[in-house]
Amino acid sequence: MRRHFGQRRIDADAGYTLTEILVVMAIIGMLAAALTPGLVGQLGRSRAKTAQVQVETVAAAVEMFRSDMGRYPTQSEGLQVLMSQPTDGEGWVGPYVKSAKALTDPWGKPIEYKMGEDGRNYAVISLGADGQADGQGLNRDLSAPAAR
Repeated sequence: MRRHFGQRRIDADAGYTLTEILVVMAIIGMLAAALTPGLVGQLGRSRAKTAQVQVETVAAAVEMFRSDMGRYPTQSEGLQVLMSQPTDGEGWVGPYVKSAKALTDPWGKPIEYKMGEDGRNYAVISLGADGQADGQGLNRDLSAPAAR
């Protein structure tokens, strides 16, 4: 008599039944349905936090520009001046941001720059998830420095 070690005999009853597979799939579906809304909400909140950090980073780059150039970027120059030297670029030691992607928020919309009337105040703004001014919740505007 010859024995084969490590081999098992496969019975016709081996494996899972269709009912067992459907029960497992239903349980996985219920878990996914229960967890997905919380995860989606967390994703939205993390994007808003990322946007706030990004806006503050761009505002810090504006301050570095001012330190080097002795002035803030003009409204017409906008934030692009943080990446490429202006025509009156004496003192410019940029680029102050690594890439154009740093000038877009996590929702893919451009970060805005608003220069104050007096030339001494400015705001760097993300309009939130909806891209519209004056939203609430995840759609709220994020700015740095704090609105004056």
